[in-house]
Amino acid sequence: MSEIRMVDLKGQFSEIREEVLQSFDEILGSTQFINGPHVHKFADGLSNYLDTKNVIPCANGTDALQIALMALDLKPGDEVITTPFTFVSTAEMIAILGLKPVFVDIKEDTFNIDPEKIKEKISERTKVIIPVHLFGQSADMEAINSIAEENNIYVIEDNAQAIGSTFKFDNGTEKKTGNLGHIGTTSFFPSKNLGCYGDGGAISTDSDELAEKMKSIANHGSHRRYYHDRIGVNSRLDSLQAAVLLAKLPKLDSYNQSRIEAADRYDELFAGVSELTVPFRDPRTRHVFHQYTLKAGSHREKIQNQLAEAGIPFGVYYPVPLHLQKAYSHYGYKSGDMPVSEAMSAEVLSLPMHTTLTAEQQQIIADTVKKAL
Repeated sequence: MSEIRMVDLKGQFSEIREEVLQSFDEILGSTQFINGPHVHKFADGLSNYLDTKNVIPCANGTDALQIALMALDLKPGDEVITTPFTFVSTAEMIAILGLKPVFVDIKEDTFNIDPEKIKEKISERTKVIIPVHLFGQSADMEAINSIAEENNIYVIEDNAQAIGSTFKFDNGTEKKTGNLGHIGTTSFFPSKNLGCYGDGGAISTDSDELAEKMKSIANHGSHRRYYHDRIGVNSRLDSLQAAVLLAKLPKLDSYNQSRIEAADRYDELFAGVSELTVPFRDPRTRHVFHQYTLKAGSHREKIQNQLAEAGIPFGVYYPVPLHLQKAYSHYGYKSGDMPVSEAMSAEVLSLPMHTTLTAEQQQIIADTVKKAL
């Protein structure tokens, strides 16, 4: 049996090796490393996949969030509502731009931001909501979009963990995450469901006006070389990374299906284990399982110890919610302000999840977890 890995990039590469190396050879021969044809082809392909009018590739998912916020002409002190139970990038870009992150607690079942609690935090300074589609499952975009529309607020999706997921609205419309709000942002970090072999990211929108602004911002605020219409940044997806993504994009749905099937097997293996709660699946969404995250309650530490002893990798996402991080202490949050996020930070445990995970490997993982209990 092969080594159990948290993420198996080697197995995935073996399936696309020839295509990637051929593209690398073309790029190295043409020397079109920046903004070359592979980048444009990938942007068009992702636009078609998401069914959105515009995709702007950029250097990473963090930049995608920054560029999206910069395009909205916000003022210092404007408030951006988001979740404290996520990777730091989401709040980091809000703070860097002189905006105020306003944290809202999550729902215990999906781990995603709670729309009912969003309503409580809206003020006259609230300009943006950033829902994070955590672990591969869409946030409740029906409710979030309704709140945003009622209050004239922008919605920027953080889709870094859920590309390929969908959400079905009450009217029967089903759309992919990244095309549910005003702007979608994503990351192509290697471990993501659609990952490159370095850093990469993208921004999506149906608004031509916002797209033009974001293209300009990502290119030093310029549409024409040496002419700068606005303050911008330097954020580009290079051609080599675009080549990897081009090879993977047609396989994304099958990659996600493999993750779903692996999650199904985990669910079966942990059925009847009262000490654990398997991931909740909102019937309105397609959960694409960037992570398979258990709620282990007070048993987490002994499960971690047992897995470590067996040489099986695991993850704790996230051990300290953002509102309690030292970097955000000046916003005045304290322990107890986000009780669900704080409880989940103490309970969750993510098991290996990737496209080449086998039933035999999962049996060993599950047996090790159960042994700890």
